[in-house]
Amino acid sequence: MSTMNISLPDTLKSLVDEQVSQRGCGASSEYVRGLIRRDQDRQQLRKLLLTGAAPAPAAPADASYFDGLRGRVGKAAKPATQA
Repeated sequence: MSTMNISLPDTLKSLVDEQVSQRGCGASSEYVRGLIRRDQDRQQLRKLLLTGAAPAPAAPADASYFDGLRGRVGKAAKPATQA
């Protein structure tokens, strides 16, 4: 495991210390690792949501598309022949 030193203003250091004691973390590094993991999860969820919200590629609406559409509409509009 690698080590990283982080400088925090006194107000943030106090917040981290408070959260460590309230959440029952063993050390401030445990609390920060949890924050980083939650941020990774949030980024992954955002990526999945954006991928799911992206429009699906559509076929071009060219002349053949409209010809096929007219054919389907024409078939649906014809009355069924009775025997």
